[in-house]
Amino acid sequence: MAEEECELSDEQKKEIAKWFLYNAPSGEIQYIAKDLRSVLNDDKLYDEATSEAFPLYNKSHLICLELPCRSGDVLITPYNELEENQFIEPRTAQIVTIDHVKQACTEVRPAADEELASPYVEEFRCALDAEILKYVEEAYPKGVCSVYCVDGKDAEGSGCNFEFAVVIAAARNSPKNFCNGSWRSVWNIKFKEDALEIKGKLQVDAHYFEEGNVQLDAEQECQDGTIFQLHLAKCLTSPKILLQAPDDCAISIANIIRHHEAEYLKSLETSYSNLSDKTFKDLRRKLPVTRTLFPWHNTLQFSLTRDIQKELGIGK
Repeated sequence: MAEEECELSDEQKKEIAKWFLYNAPSGEIQYIAKDLRSVLNDDKLYDEATSEAFPLYNKSHLICLELPCRSGDVLITPYNELEENQFIEPRTAQIVTIDHVKQACTEVRPAADEELASPYVEEFRCALDAEILKYVEEAYPKGVCSVYCVDGKDAEGSGCNFEFAVVIAAARNSPKNFCNGSWRSVWNIKFKEDALEIKGKLQVDAHYFEEGNVQLDAEQECQDGTIFQLHLAKCLTSPKILLQAPDDCAISIANIIRHHEAEYLKSLETSYSNLSDKTFKDLRRKLPVTRTLFPWHNTLQFSLTRDIQKELGIGK
């Protein structure tokens, strides 16, 4: 007796739909959402799934949206999120409201003073933003970046601790050519009294789907610690520690980021060059059905055409 088929509950259907949406390759979530609407055939379930999955996808993929009237761009990240649908764009001091499912900006307003970093922190943030922008323009065609203060934004002078998040994103989507891909990197920069701590996470994904389905999903974590050049200002009471100038800090940080990202890209290129020699061999069974090892050192001895001709008795 055949087992009875189990009907999925609405909650299970929604969770499955969310999984497909959240795991969509770069630039393809809208295509998957369109297909899921047809599969679910339930507008309520579809709306619930998309309203929960799209915000997570948009922030994890660091998508970039164009502001109204082409007045600039805003990155959608966990680091500049103020409320559920509001994100700060510090370069222009604006607060942007977005529609996550439509992936579009719906409203823009000037940021209030309390939503911005203090003048002291902002001086460091602007200097770093300018250096990162120059680096991204050189390294990533169509790349976008921003620097956010994620901790200590009210710091008012030397000796205070604060933290920045440097976000870099570059996407190249070409569905007509059956390929999409993106680069995403996030660097957390902690400013302390006598040290600069840097932690980064680099992610690369690519999807090729012409007559097939091949995906790359790679990531790397980096950490760097650099001691600030300290200046001692002698006072009547006690020495006072002053941080390195904002411009000098920005150049040092940008160079560290440039170094680590260049090294990671170099390692990826090396891995790709070894694909044919290592990776594809590992995908093959160690022993084929003949129970003999495949002679990788001398593949020229095999000819599919020759074997077919021999078997069929043609070509003589």
